Amino acid sequence: MNPIKHHLAHELRLLLLALQFFTRVPITGRLAAWMGWDATWLNQSARYFPLVGAFVGAVAALVLAMAAMLWPMPVAVGLSMAATILLTGAFHEDGFADTCDGLGGSAERARALEIMKDSRIGAYGAIGIVVMLGLKALVLASLPLGWVLAALCVAHTLSRAVAVSLNCWLPYAGDPAHAKAKPLAQQVSVGSWAVACAWPLALIALFATARHGSDSFALPSPQAWAAALVAAAVTGLACARWFRVRLGGVTGDTLGASQQLSELAVYLALLAMLGR
Repeated sequence: MNPIKHHLAHELRLLLLALQFFTRVPITGRLAAWMGWDATWLNQSARYFPLVGAFVGAVAALVLAMAAMLWPMPVAVGLSMAATILLTGAFHEDGFADTCDGLGGSAERARALEIMKDSRIGAYGAIGIVVMLGLKALVLASLPLGWVLAALCVAHTLSRAVAVSLNCWLPYAGDPAHAKAKPLAQQVSVGSWAVACAWPLALIALFATARHGSDSFALPSPQAWAAALVAAAVTGLACARWFRVRLGGVTGDTLGASQQLSELAVYLALLAMLGR
């Protein structure tokens, strides 16, 4: 096979693997047979995690836009959030809840990691996920329609780049041999991290330079996007320090928590910049 075609085929396989791992989109039949499998591919596919996030955000925006034609914004936001949870299987939300249980349930590193492995949800996890989902819904329902649609696309993309960043720059805190996804227990390469960060930056640049349209469908200003980018970066740095101090690194659950927290940070930053 031509080297260029071989490289493009490999990258497409990585993208499909990322889509299969982080969503419930079925990849079966001839496509699955063509895709194949290699244990090292999942770690390499990290460069496409934010692109999968863009897909999830686009689905969320589409559901919200359609629902907003029939119901008030709070209902549309709720249906949009339900759609993303169904699409991803609450993958990151589960990690956030486990992180709340682990870090809230014990100050000892070993015990916290043990709690996070428990599939049962505890008080900290239940309270944490209710607060997280509630805050997301309240903030999104407070934004104009154009801002919400753009925010969903960017936040789902940017927050996954934050998680990839932590997976690149922090060691794995648990036992790699017992990791749920062993390839992700290895640190992501700097090259994959750079590609992962390029996706949200390109998307933000696209929205920031787009025409703002009518007042009823205005988009966030470049200053608002800059604030969202800073908020996500600060949240990622805070998570990195917190997880390093408490656990000595990251786990799959804490990566999910960093995604959820940075997604919320983007929404909060945009709401703070509304009207400025």
